[in-house]
Amino acid sequence: MTHNKQEIRKAYLAKRLALSDDEAQQRNARLLEQCKSLVLPPHSRYVHLFLPIAAKKEVDTYPLAAWLREQYPGISLVLSRSYLATAGMQHYLWDEHTTLIHNSYGIPEPESGKLIAPQEMDVVFVPLLAFDEAGHRVGYGKGMYDAFLRQCREDVLKIGLSLFGPVPALIEDVFEGDVPMNHIITPERIYTFTA
Repeated sequence: MTHNKQEIRKAYLAKRLALSDDEAQQRNARLLEQCKSLVLPPHSRYVHLFLPIAAKKEVDTYPLAAWLREQYPGISLVLSRSYLATAGMQHYLWDEHTTLIHNSYGIPEPESGKLIAPQEMDVVFVPLLAFDEAGHRVGYGKGMYDAFLRQCREDVLKIGLSLFGPVPALIEDVFEGDVPMNHIITPERIYTFTA
């Protein structure tokens, strides 16, 4: 049994939006506990994170950011700024001097700052709407994260974050340019995928 991305995208966005605030908060708390059991590669320097679109009830990554800073004081967090007209992204160091602004999609982004090249990323936490048991993700369909991940080093650790487990079928319209995840963390467990 397979499903295409458009069907999955619609179903899982509706499923996420249907969560009560309390249920979403509980799922986020359990997901953070799962994240705490994942060990980042030694000598990781740059960890790319996304901040949530609150209106779409995305995974709340602010507590994860606080935990990463406390647990791994040697790392630097990086955030993207999206350029929707070109489907491109630029990546900025996220520190105490960073001013965050909301773009037209409601994504909190750095206004400016020190640029970090994709090739410097050691770990990338990736937003998604859904995923399958082969590690393929379904996002919003713009392809921006896949393009970004293809610019990263081959050994970059790619970690998806999801409030739900995998779709009960393989995604049928996976393209050559779709970049599979190494891990996907849900409130229940960590899924690990091998190439």
